[in-house]
Amino acid sequence: MIRPRLFSSLMTALVLLAGPAAAQAPGLRLTPADKPQIQLSFAPVVKRVTPAVVNVYASRTVRQANNPLFDDPIFRRFFGGGDQPGSRTAQSLGSGVVVDASGLVVTNNHVIEGMTEVKVALTDRREFDAEVVLRDPRTDLAVLKLKSGSNFPVLELGDSDGLEVGDLVLAVGNPFGVGQTVTQGIVSALARTQVGITDYGFFIQTDAAINPGNSGGALVDMGGRLVGINSAIYSRSGGSIGIGFAIPVNMVKVVVAAAKGGVKQVRRPWAGATVQQVSREIADTLGLDRPTGALVADVMDKSPAAEAGIKRGDVITAVDGLTVDDPESFGYRLATRPIGGTSSLTILRDGKSRTVQVKLVTAPEIPPREALKVTGRSPYTGATVMNMSPAVAEEFSVEGIREGVVVTEVPEDSIAANVGIQKGDIILAINDQKILRTGDVQKATAGRANFWKLTINRGGQVINTVIGG
Repeated sequence: MIRPRLFSSLMTALVLLAGPAAAQAPGLRLTPADKPQIQLSFAPVVKRVTPAVVNVYASRTVRQANNPLFDDPIFRRFFGGGDQPGSRTAQSLGSGVVVDASGLVVTNNHVIEGMTEVKVALTDRREFDAEVVLRDPRTDLAVLKLKSGSNFPVLELGDSDGLEVGDLVLAVGNPFGVGQTVTQGIVSALARTQVGITDYGFFIQTDAAINPGNSGGALVDMGGRLVGINSAIYSRSGGSIGIGFAIPVNMVKVVVAAAKGGVKQVRRPWAGATVQQVSREIADTLGLDRPTGALVADVMDKSPAAEAGIKRGDVITAVDGLTVDDPESFGYRLATRPIGGTSSLTILRDGKSRTVQVKLVTAPEIPPREALKVTGRSPYTGATVMNMSPAVAEEFSVEGIREGVVVTEVPEDSIAANVGIQKGDIILAINDQKILRTGDVQKATAGRANFWKLTINRGGQVINTVIGG
């Protein structure tokens, strides 16, 4: 029989036109064979999904240095615009999807990042103020809650693991602010990694036209179900050239569930294993016919991976039966598992495949983070630092570091920002004093100095620099 993702009118027509043999073939995907089939319309799907796709408008007021010209009333009359002197309005435009009738809306985090006012407009031209209830920068997803109203139209969540390359999809959003727009294409690739958009690089690629303003909008299948949140495009001109990327809906489900649970941060399973790419040379050494899977480079003591018996040199090839092609796909597969219970990991060891059960628990916060906002007159003044732990490393996307102190926040107007300190920097030493805990930072920066010698780890590279006091 025909796959359920085909909408009813298309399904009926294609079965009648293709004949009984096609109707009996399970999972068969049909292509138009004649003019009547080509004239079939996507309108039934569009009518079903578009009420739940919204426009998202975000803004914030940015203060800037006063210009003496603004004191001149003639200048202000002709050039002042709507902003008050010494300020300007930064704006962002995107799309979103209503996923709960109470008014929960999913969009991209980059659409509302840094914004203080968010409004959502529906297709029927109703407009609502919205609050941000959850941001998840690691996936570039955010969940909004409309401040009034109820019984909103909702888009059904599908299963992105059920997609295949070649499936028809529709992209719905607000490109360039022209108003809600629907484009059609196919799934041109799956499990796209190395895109560099989020920590979980595992995207649906489509040739359905996606442009600026589509971010946060819906990618839907022919059953009218959400299969992805449109997030980015590959373009040299700023417009669509047929390569767009969407966050799989199975990741969206995790973020929505967290928002409904009232948490402020999404917690995901932690294996306690560091994995790396399987190169051609490594594949040859391990006797693999091709470089695939995630090679275990290290395992933390007493971690779920260690308790499951996973060892260095193992190659993880599947999570709960779903293929793992590289480290990014392993991270995605694990991140979409629910906390609690176990997952089955298929591993290759000594040329033999075996399955182990890994507990799905969150990363421990040992030692406690002991957050500290640095004061005084040092290069770190204004920055917030925390003790490193598996939980902090995961939260702030720090790879390969197990101990020490990490910079977790650097305000734009702080001394730390002015001297080049960045979020994610690992503080190794200050004036040759080794830094192991946040208390060490407080002691090392308590007094004044003629100069400051800083040693940090940034992206795996150790940097030594000297800054005047």
